[in-house]
Amino acid sequence: MTKTHEIVRCPWVDLEKPDYVAYHDTEWGVPVYDDNKLFEFLTLEGAQAGLNWYTVLRKRQSYRVAFSQFDPQKVARYADGKIEELIADGGIIRNKAKILSTVNNARQFLKVQQEFGSFHSYIWRFVGGKPIVNTIRQLKDYAAKSRESDAMSKDLKSRGFKFVGSTICYATMQAIGMVNDHALSCFRRQQIIDGY
Repeated sequence: MTKTHEIVRCPWVDLEKPDYVAYHDTEWGVPVYDDNKLFEFLTLEGAQAGLNWYTVLRKRQSYRVAFSQFDPQKVARYADGKIEELIADGGIIRNKAKILSTVNNARQFLKVQQEFGSFHSYIWRFVGGKPIVNTIRQLKDYAAKSRESDAMSKDLKSRGFKFVGSTICYATMQAIGMVNDHALSCFRRQQIIDGY
């Protein structure tokens, strides 16, 4: 396990990267019910495809600016001119397919909100409304996907979402606290269970 001043963290945390440590300590695995925040994580996890999370995390603030603070109503209205501007934006990952998928996903996101009243009402159904708490002892115990992420991916795809494979869905579930994958020895595991 990774330690700083005797604080034990998950084994994947790189202590040489303070922003990575802060992300683990304050956000990762904390249940999220705010729709704009959910849209942000869905977008960022999709942007991560083929890359590592730290690459995306370093660009997060630029993503917030580029995608209107992840307001799906605004992003859904992005037209060709805005797409070209985003493709030229060095602050984000300049992958046209990923940028187009974000605009597409914003449009689908609004449809889900209309159908279910909120996106969080829809997404949390895949875990029965409460976090799944896994038993993680070491790096090899982390799963890349699950039965729930398979179902979530299949349903999102059927609704027209892009870059929502099961692995991306599972990473999203971990990030937004649908799954608590903090290691057994990690100080955050029990704090999150206790609602701290």
